[in-house]
Amino acid sequence: MWCLLLALATFAPAVGVSLGASGASVLGLASPTTTEAPVSTPAPRSSQAELSAGNENGTSEQHVRIRVIKKKKIIMKKRKKLTPPRPPVTARASVTTSPARTLDLPEKQEPDCPPLGLESLRVSDNQLDASSSQSFGLGPHRGRLNIQSGLEDGDLFDGAWCAEQQDAKPWLQVDARHPTRFSGIITQGRNSIWRYDWVTSYKVQFSNDSLTWWGSKNRSSGMDAVFPANSDPETPVLNLLPEPQVARFIRLLPQTWLQGGASCLRAEILACPVSDPNGLLPEVPVLGSSDTLDFRHHDYKAMRKLMKQVNEQCPNITRVYSIGRSHQGLKLYVMEMSDQPGEHELGEPEVRYVAGMHGNEALGRELLLLLMQFLCREFLRGDPRVTRLLTETRIHLLPSMNPDGYETAFHRGSELVGWAEGRWNHQGIDLNHNFADLNTPLWEAEDDGLVPDSVPNHHLPLPTYYTLPNATVAPETRAVIKWMERIPFVLSANLHGGELVVSYPFDMTRTPWAARELTPTPDEAVFRWLSTVYAGTNWAMQDPDRRPCHSQDFSLYGNIINGADWHTVPGSMNDFSYLHTNCFEVTVELSCDKFPHENELPQEWENNKDALLTYLEQVRMGIAGVVKDKDTEIGIADAVIAVDGINHDVTTAWGGDYWRLLTPGDYVVTASAEGYHTATRSCRVTFEEGPVPCNFHLTKTPKQRLRELLAAGAKVPPDLRRRLERLRGQN
Repeated sequence: MWCLLLALATFAPAVGVSLGASGASVLGLASPTTTEAPVSTPAPRSSQAELSAGNENGTSEQHVRIRVIKKKKIIMKKRKKLTPPRPPVTARASVTTSPARTLDLPEKQEPDCPPLGLESLRVSDNQLDASSSQSFGLGPHRGRLNIQSGLEDGDLFDGAWCAEQQDAKPWLQVDARHPTRFSGIITQGRNSIWRYDWVTSYKVQFSNDSLTWWGSKNRSSGMDAVFPANSDPETPVLNLLPEPQVARFIRLLPQTWLQGGASCLRAEILACPVSDPNGLLPEVPVLGSSDTLDFRHHDYKAMRKLMKQVNEQCPNITRVYSIGRSHQGLKLYVMEMSDQPGEHELGEPEVRYVAGMHGNEALGRELLLLLMQFLCREFLRGDPRVTRLLTETRIHLLPSMNPDGYETAFHRGSELVGWAEGRWNHQGIDLNHNFADLNTPLWEAEDDGLVPDSVPNHHLPLPTYYTLPNATVAPETRAVIKWMERIPFVLSANLHGGELVVSYPFDMTRTPWAARELTPTPDEAVFRWLSTVYAGTNWAMQDPDRRPCHSQDFSLYGNIINGADWHTVPGSMNDFSYLHTNCFEVTVELSCDKFPHENELPQEWENNKDALLTYLEQVRMGIAGVVKDKDTEIGIADAVIAVDGINHDVTTAWGGDYWRLLTPGDYVVTASAEGYHTATRSCRVTFEEGPVPCNFHLTKTPKQRLRELLAAGAKVPPDLRRRLERLRGQN
């Protein structure tokens, strides 16, 4: 209808047009489902609406008076629970497809400028302003792309900027602080589990002083452009400006929004810095790194090519291998870095970094690709820190545990992938909930008093249901489990994105169905130490001026948290690693932005470089040694290392070597193995760089010696025969 009316207005702007109820119904306007923002004065409650084709400052070039008789609208009050929205239908002339008002959009919408930084928090809260806000929790500082709300509506951490209901001319404003070339806008609706709110169309204005404004114009008509916005709360919608504009301020002016909802949006602004050869403008802060590395996002082929290049550049310290395939057949490649790649050296600990468990959380993937480049280059340069790390440690880097999900996210683009697309593998499985739940059987055995005498407190076996052919276990998960079982990992970190915090086990709450609950492991002190080491050396986490990413301020707790006390995660890789293997693993949430633009990668590398190196060095913390047979001096595999006061044991590798992470203190340590007498000794862990040697020599029991002799077909020695006879007499 609006197309027809504006076409008439183009030829006869002074003519009034009146339509009956039947005409409005035929044109689909009987039950409009969007709310409109008046351009000049608000329309009265009657059916007459005055539409202006002028600018938003109130100056009108022409007016068309349109009398539309509509059926009675039902204005919904605040919902008590979520109900599916009706498809939005535009109810004002400013979002028509008439020749005079059509928005001239490129055939293919692709960003040409990087994001200004609303999502990544490079844009601070005081750079955002708005015409009004429903509450502080819905203020302009919440109008950031992909920001997530708290669980409760109306708290201080809601999921968008929302204008007041009575605000006739709502706007959200961003101050770039420098003259900037604006080229596009990306919008979302409100993130909420209780409400549906999103803007369906908006205009854009610019200013250099925040007083005088001009609008984005259509190239063909010269009239103010009206951009189509969202049709759901979460899908990011990109609009490129018909002509990029250089200004300091930009405003988004919602024109229509879902009926029954409010004018709410989250946004990112695409903007390029303006060159200033004369040096008259304030200097724009530059994101960068002094390291000459490949700072870009790598799809599967590019990742494989880069790993091959690193291997060719440093063949003596690197090895690329695959641990399996994804559901779609992509290989899970690992870069091994050590002075003896391909073999486990006695006494040398194994550590790993895993990234890309959620395919849309791309920063960890790129950080591991950068780390392998950096380690290779610095080793060739003879850097002492890197040289020691690679000669004393065997490092394994898995940059993409979920390559299928990453390919989905990569092809959508860093700003358009949204919050969840690409998170799951191709089967729709969340890999961080897909590992076997070993917590429940352990806790049930503890409640029954069976641990550790009848049920071990370590290396819990896989449940029978989990090993069945029809079990819902992703191929990526199975591959990682076999990898864990094959290599005696000591330390690991699982790199994620979307927050700035380090979380540690347990990830699953001990109380069934509890959403969150402090659930520490017996190694709480070690996990807090490890988490604090990473958080304390991460530049972004240590920034005293940074604001919370979403709805929790983790800086109040040192940027670390017990995973279950944050939110329960049954079947997490962290818990599984701790209970099924010797490996201590934490989760590092690297950035508020899950998929940062590639121009932010140099700064993200600088934020995390020292933390990545320092965390690897923590494998030297605690005690280490070899458990040997006293007679043969051969290492004993699968010997159990128990520490008094800590109800969690570790075991030796196949050569008899072990590593037990401990914080500084005095410990009583016991080594035991089947067929041997136990041995106990005291070991002191100091603050000096370790690990502290704590070796054991175990003596075989008479029964074990007899078994071995009989198995070899030898005669029993007289001394052993006499000891056995004495034992029988005692029995």
